[in-house]
Amino acid sequence: MTTAQEQADAPLFILYLDGEDYAEEMRNLALWVSDLLLPVYGREVTSQQPWCPRWWEHLEAVARLHGLWLAWQECTDPAAGASGPAVWHRDHLGPVLAELRSATGPFAGCKQGSHRAKAVPVVEAYNG
Repeated sequence: MTTAQEQADAPLFILYLDGEDYAEEMRNLALWVSDLLLPVYGREVTSQQPWCPRWWEHLEAVARLHGLWLAWQECTDPAAGASGPAVWHRDHLGPVLAELRSATGPFAGCKQGSHRAKAVPVVEAYNG
């Protein structure tokens, strides 16, 4: 069972942040993506495995990568035990990269050196 202090100390999901808190979290996330994630796990970009050079402009990518980074912090902490990194690879890295780099994922239409903004689905107002 978690204490109130542990809950207060837990990192907030990036979609709950705004202003300078959001900007600071994005700077830290961008460093992790550029300095660790992509150099180690960033496979070649193809039409079937796209990556957007402006990934931070895709809110879905920001949300998924932030969740991946939070899981990285938790699973690579010594308290996670010796199998923590293996759990991160199996349960977090693979599924997130598969979704992000899917030919139908958030980077579909983006190419090496080229960002393409996506149109969001039309949603009618709920009147109930």
